[in-house]
Amino acid sequence: MILFSFLLFCSFLGDAQQEKHFLHYKFTVLIKSDSFPEFSAVCVYDDRRIKHFSNEERVWILTDKDWTEAPPDPPDPRNWFIHQIRTLSNCTDSLCSDHVLQRIIGCELEKLPDGSVNLTVFDEYGFDGEDFIVFNLSTMQWIDKNPKAKETKERWDRHTERNQFLKHFLKTCTDWISAFHNTKQTPPDVHAFVPKLSADESELVLSCLATGFYPRDVQMYIRRNKYIVEDQTSSGIRPNTDETFQMRISVKIDRNHEGSYDCLVTHSSLTQSRPVLTVWNGRYFDSETESRCLAIAGIEAAVVLLALTVFWYFIYKKNGQKRNDANGVKLE
Repeated sequence: MILFSFLLFCSFLGDAQQEKHFLHYKFTVLIKSDSFPEFSAVCVYDDRRIKHFSNEERVWILTDKDWTEAPPDPPDPRNWFIHQIRTLSNCTDSLCSDHVLQRIIGCELEKLPDGSVNLTVFDEYGFDGEDFIVFNLSTMQWIDKNPKAKETKERWDRHTERNQFLKHFLKTCTDWISAFHNTKQTPPDVHAFVPKLSADESELVLSCLATGFYPRDVQMYIRRNKYIVEDQTSSGIRPNTDETFQMRISVKIDRNHEGSYDCLVTHSSLTQSRPVLTVWNGRYFDSETESRCLAIAGIEAAVVLLALTVFWYFIYKKNGQKRNDANGVKLE
């Protein structure tokens, strides 16, 4: 038992040092018969929306008030995307079937426990859920992912000015990740509580709730006498309505066992990577009001998660790739 707890704790410390961050611009155009194309574009950092394109004003607008500036926008305005989807769909203003055009451009950065960094940059297009064409930063050339994209690749390889802009954008993408990461960090608010079990008061369920933290990555464990308890269950990391996150873990405990229980939480916002320790005070809830207050955050998170899941399912249900947000498109 002691050896297991020691190994699990060491693994926990290693995972805590591993960070993943990303900056993505996402573009989507939907076109249906007898309707004008619907266009949307957003910039997100670690799932936090930084800016969005306003169809009314035809400009990019900062969404998150914490930022006074944001990365330069990729090329290709709204009208360009609408022209592309009409070209790819072979449709006119009066006759067009259902189609979707998608694009994702950005970078992803992963810091590993050994101090090394993995960096990925990309500009990818997709049409009707299929890969079409992607940009290769190393060669400054486009790679056709579909036989129909060969002619498009030849035209785009000749657009040297645009490709140079993409090169600059992708190379500076990680600078913005660093800027956002250093600007926005919120430590977790941690609670330990036990709702009473009606059947057997000797067997209780101890829960730890960490909420209000940002960025997303967090690690949390329940300990007894400073050793990590086995058979813990986790809710997983869930979004709050204010764009922060929460996580809950639980474990069954014996009320008659002597010892001190606490919640061990580590997060990048904590000073010098010191974890938060919240000790359970031995009380348990027998009030519906108290239990309901702690459950509200979880319900809100579930609603947000469900809404996001339904939205992205209908937008990207045709794309089964790892990045189902976007992957390829024919460009004129």
